[in-house]
Amino acid sequence: MTVKDVRILVLDDEKVFRDEIKEFLENEGFSVFLADRPSKGFEVLKATEIDILILDLKLPEMDGLTVLKNVKEQYPTIEVIMITGHGDMDAVIQAMRLGAVEFFTKPFRLLDMRAAIQRTKRYITLQSQYKEINQTYNLLSRDLIESIGNDILGNSTAINQVVELMGKVAKTNDTSVLITGESGTGKELIARGIHFLSERKNSYFYAVNCSAIPESLFESEFFGHKKGSFTGATEDKAGWFEVAHGGTLFLDEVVEMQPAMQSKLLRVLEERKVRRIGSSTDIPVDVRIIAATNQEIEKLIENGKFRSDLYYRLNSFVIHIPPLRERREDIPVLFDYYLKFYSKKLGKKISSYDEDIITSLVNYNFPGNVRELRNMVERALILVDGSKLTLKNFTGLIGKIDEQAASTSIGIDLFDLDKVEKILIMKALEKTGYHKTEAAQLLNITRQALDRRMEKYGINI
Repeated sequence: MTVKDVRILVLDDEKVFRDEIKEFLENEGFSVFLADRPSKGFEVLKATEIDILILDLKLPEMDGLTVLKNVKEQYPTIEVIMITGHGDMDAVIQAMRLGAVEFFTKPFRLLDMRAAIQRTKRYITLQSQYKEINQTYNLLSRDLIESIGNDILGNSTAINQVVELMGKVAKTNDTSVLITGESGTGKELIARGIHFLSERKNSYFYAVNCSAIPESLFESEFFGHKKGSFTGATEDKAGWFEVAHGGTLFLDEVVEMQPAMQSKLLRVLEERKVRRIGSSTDIPVDVRIIAATNQEIEKLIENGKFRSDLYYRLNSFVIHIPPLRERREDIPVLFDYYLKFYSKKLGKKISSYDEDIITSLVNYNFPGNVRELRNMVERALILVDGSKLTLKNFTGLIGKIDEQAASTSIGIDLFDLDKVEKILIMKALEKTGYHKTEAAQLLNITRQALDRRMEKYGINI
């Protein structure tokens, strides 16, 4: 907020004072409005957006404290500087309680008034910035939920860290991002969130399932082709890089690409240009790449199935999404959201549900992660007949929990998450002869996740 943006109303019944302070403040660059009585002052407030009110305590029609109270009730964002010729301390205290930010006793130096206005102006600026940021955040949060869904809802430290990383990398424009996590954890949702929170949000987000692209169609799909360049090319076609120009290209299951495709993708990422099949002209492209995988990419590199140079190009910034069983405290939050979502979608009026549903869901490991929970709630709501959801509507859940318990041979309160995790890890390591890769597979987590948890619980082998 600049000086000329600050609008000041002087409400005082002394004409000499009004004229003097108006001249001084206008010379300082402020926009100044005058009123000699409260009724005129409220007419100005109604017609003009005022930032600061300089208000005399002694006025005709009503006293300044009454005016202050009315102004704060009707225009709470206006900051008020009180002035008086009497130096009444009780009035000063009351004025401050009613919301005045400064108080001057006549006569005072105009330079002191200017300093007070400058202090108030900075406060107004901070308030305005806070309001703008808060409105923007609320808008983004609302639009983000509408655009990518609520699968990233939760209260856990783990999911909060994911959201924090998502917000930080979104502030960059070109940084490549690699998202890791099991199937069903919401990797594409995080990718969409990064795009939506970035400066690229008004451009295209294009998601590509790399495992579904035949090698013979790779160049045509990614880079495009010219009409007649091969049999079936009946018209010019833009590739995915061109389509996503200015935006984001999401490469899901990027490790499923064949080696030849990986090499061509790497070249485009390095040169930032593509050439359509059948064309001799290069097309510059400005695209942020977000890749995702549910596999242990380092192991694939060791086995020669994925190029290390492409990996280092893609993993400038890594976000790992933990599986749902590692953030069980988020399950009730997600359940509540999907219950409301599918109740509305399916036209079901659910007034209550059995508490043992939550207990059972929290005790279940969810190998299918958030996607499995979502489908489970939708199925239960399809099956329910009345207004109360019961555990029997979650067909097979108890059986799955029993199988889960039998496979680990542990009888323990699963709400004690740290204790459960440590015991599960020790059991899995013992069962596999302390082979960490096999133990991770038995626990249905990645090798990296196992290493992190072993370090957390001080497990050394």
